[in-house]
Amino acid sequence: MPVKNRPLLAIAGMAALLALAGCASETSTSAGSASPASSADCSTGALPTLTNGKLTIGTDKPAYPPYFIDDDPSNGKGFESAVAYAVAGKLGYATEDVTWVTVPFNKSYAPGDKDFDFDINQVSITPKREQAVDFSDGYYTVNQAVVAQQDSPIANATSVEELKGAKLGAQVGTTSLEFIQNVVQPDAEPQVYNDTNDAKSALEAGQIDGIVVDVPTAYYVTAVEFDNAKIVGQFQAQGEGNEEFGLLMAKGSPLKPCVDWAVQELQQSGELQDIQDKWLAGESAPYFGGASSSPSTS
Repeated sequence: MPVKNRPLLAIAGMAALLALAGCASETSTSAGSASPASSADCSTGALPTLTNGKLTIGTDKPAYPPYFIDDDPSNGKGFESAVAYAVAGKLGYATEDVTWVTVPFNKSYAPGDKDFDFDINQVSITPKREQAVDFSDGYYTVNQAVVAQQDSPIANATSVEELKGAKLGAQVGTTSLEFIQNVVQPDAEPQVYNDTNDAKSALEAGQIDGIVVDVPTAYYVTAVEFDNAKIVGQFQAQGEGNEEFGLLMAKGSPLKPCVDWAVQELQQSGELQDIQDKWLAGESAPYFGGASSSPSTS
């Protein structure tokens, strides 16, 4: 793959924590069962996991930085790997009791049985997805951003209107793709890629003018994987609500109350913020002006 991988330390000098405002009206915090009152309700032995005494967690492959480091979810490095192990710890599972399985992004929220207890893979909570699966309370609020090469015709765009003539690309099945289709509404159909690596390769090859990814990914790829790319801008909030990532479970999962409780405990203790501070550092990207459409609720 032509996209370069320099060490993660290359972005260690990036300044302030991402100040990410909510961005997508399509999303909503999952409102399922009430959370348990105490950790006693969520003891390890009482949880009906796929394998007794073990916690099975799903994510896609490749597993991308800054969410996972070295394509290895089990090493505890990267934002989502660290979140997964923090949730596991709250539920009483030691590191050695956590098993990871590969789950393609689109398959994770498809209807049907699951071969994981929960999946963590930058999956945004949306009403349509909630028809087929359950989500935990959101563990991260995220915006979408446009990344382009420095010599791209949209490199200096400051408004959504200036993006309409661009050739844009994104990964299939993502809210990034929905932002192209429903917020930018470009003149040309967006290019759809199987994964973010393919989209980045197309951008580097000059086949498209820009890609849309979540803001943490945008910071990472512009600092670490490209020599001549920039974050053109991020999108303003659309309508009501924030775009949030949630831990994904099978529809009707009996684990949801305890997973919600674990996320809430991590939020209240400040541990979730500490994990975010460690892995998602970056500078504030400018906001595009002039967005008037909302993403679909798909």
